Amino acid sequence: MHTYRSHTCGELRDTHIGQQVRLSGWIQRKRDLGGMLFADLRDNYGLTQIVAQPGTPVHAELDAARVESVITVDGTVRTRGEGNINTRMPTGAIEVEIAKITMQGSAEVLPFPIVDDTTAPETTRLSYRFLDLRRNKLHQNILLRSKVISSIRRRMTDLGFNEFQTPILTSSSPEGARDYLVPSRLYPGKFYALPQAPQQFKQLLMVSGFDRYFQIAPCFRDEDARADRSPGEFYQLDVEMSFVTQDDVFDAVGQVIHGVFTEFSDWKSTPLPFPRIPFAEAMKTYGSDKPDLRFDLKIQDVSDIFATSGFKAFESVVAGNGAVRAICVPGVADKSRKFFDDLETLAKEAGAKGLATLHYTAGGEIKGTLSKPLADGVKQALRERMAVEAGSSLLFVADQPTAASVVLGKIRVKLADLLDLRRKNCYEFCWITDFPMFERDPETNEIIFSHNPFSMPQGGLEALMTKDPLTINAYQYDIVCNGVELSSGAIRNHRPDIMYKAFEIAGYTKEQVDAKFGGMIRAFTYGAPPHGGIAPGIDRIVMLLANEPNIREVISFPMNQNALDLLMGAPCEATEKQLRELHLTINYPEKSDKA
Repeated sequence: MHTYRSHTCGELRDTHIGQQVRLSGWIQRKRDLGGMLFADLRDNYGLTQIVAQPGTPVHAELDAARVESVITVDGTVRTRGEGNINTRMPTGAIEVEIAKITMQGSAEVLPFPIVDDTTAPETTRLSYRFLDLRRNKLHQNILLRSKVISSIRRRMTDLGFNEFQTPILTSSSPEGARDYLVPSRLYPGKFYALPQAPQQFKQLLMVSGFDRYFQIAPCFRDEDARADRSPGEFYQLDVEMSFVTQDDVFDAVGQVIHGVFTEFSDWKSTPLPFPRIPFAEAMKTYGSDKPDLRFDLKIQDVSDIFATSGFKAFESVVAGNGAVRAICVPGVADKSRKFFDDLETLAKEAGAKGLATLHYTAGGEIKGTLSKPLADGVKQALRERMAVEAGSSLLFVADQPTAASVVLGKIRVKLADLLDLRRKNCYEFCWITDFPMFERDPETNEIIFSHNPFSMPQGGLEALMTKDPLTINAYQYDIVCNGVELSSGAIRNHRPDIMYKAFEIAGYTKEQVDAKFGGMIRAFTYGAPPHGGIAPGIDRIVMLLANEPNIREVISFPMNQNALDLLMGAPCEATEKQLRELHLTINYPEKSDKA
């Protein structure tokens, strides 16, 4: 018999009754029932109930062992009996009567119980992540992650993609976030950068003649944490293809994404091909470039009605090239004043001056902040335009067009939370297309790239030469699921003349472009194919499949919100010897007087 086990803790069934077996695992819990001592033994594969008879040496040994100690047991498989079968466990028809116990690893008193509904603070859980990962739910999340990655690899290979690895130590690149820098020992004063994404390398692979590339790529960005983004590092399915249009990218990646979500979930998923929503339409209709399509509240433009409404406050906004946007919310007309006051507070926090209302009550009355200022004809026109049913309310924001929609987009999501509007057990996908190539920096008022600087502008060089940059769209796209952006991608700019001009508009000189992207620019002068790609986030995919609200629940060893590794103690100070070798000195910030 094997030193540690003849079977796993999830393997034994009633067909094994009477057999001598050996199991190894962790003691999950113990129960003393009339002198009989029961315990659940757990390993990666499941649970088996073990039992020690009273008065036996193994009874005393099991009784003395703390939960989460690792033991090996020898014993006999026996039936639990008709009335004691646990149908919720695959091994619930049997138990193992212990003849021998070997302690493999004793456990100290636990800092928190190893249960799925633990109330332990996240700081404690991350400090003892090796214990946290023993919780069944989190354990299954990490196993799901492994299976998802294996499935992705298989699906990509079946579609003719080749897996390559790109460098981890590379040069700094202005790709939208702060780099992590690595000092060079051999070249004092110079630094490597950890890649924010393998962007340039995967494009260079296309220039090198490889047709279809993918990689489960680690990416590093020095940015703040949020629920759907892990600080420090994350993983993405990095994809690049030659001689393709965005339709080709959508087809290949859509197959992979749809296949993975239908393989690992029984939830309903949007059928292929996923719908496409232009960026401008998404912003106007949903107030977001990652709209949650699981509920139907849509934002509408009612500027034309208010332009001649006689309501001066809104008329002036429209006259100043602003807009009045509205959303119709069924069944809330009789909600309390506090309900709408809270929505107005949210609107103001989002930048609006206020939130105007009209309530078309079930009794036929029209109430709300605009009920008196507006003529009956205006209220009727709004009712017809917005298809208002009795009991519904209209919510209005007057502002610059995008700002008004963004505010109502936040209101829309809040209403979905308050009213439980989202369709259950479904994944609703869409492509967001036609992103603006450029945008204006709100702080400096300068024109900057709005998305990926390596994207091909729609209209090519002619558009860059002749059009207002803020009106130029790019072949850029995102894939969105349930209000979460899974990935960004683009058809790339593979022509040096177009690239130089695009960067010029964004404020870069030719010399700066050559200094930052010299390798790629040089490559493009030796025959570069048209190419494009995308990079869905692995962590976010698994987060959605596991139905977890926080991305850290699907990562084995995540940092906390402050980008600290509480388990390993990173970041940590370097020794004086290490600093000398790297030719570095530390200029610590001055301590505040308040510290």
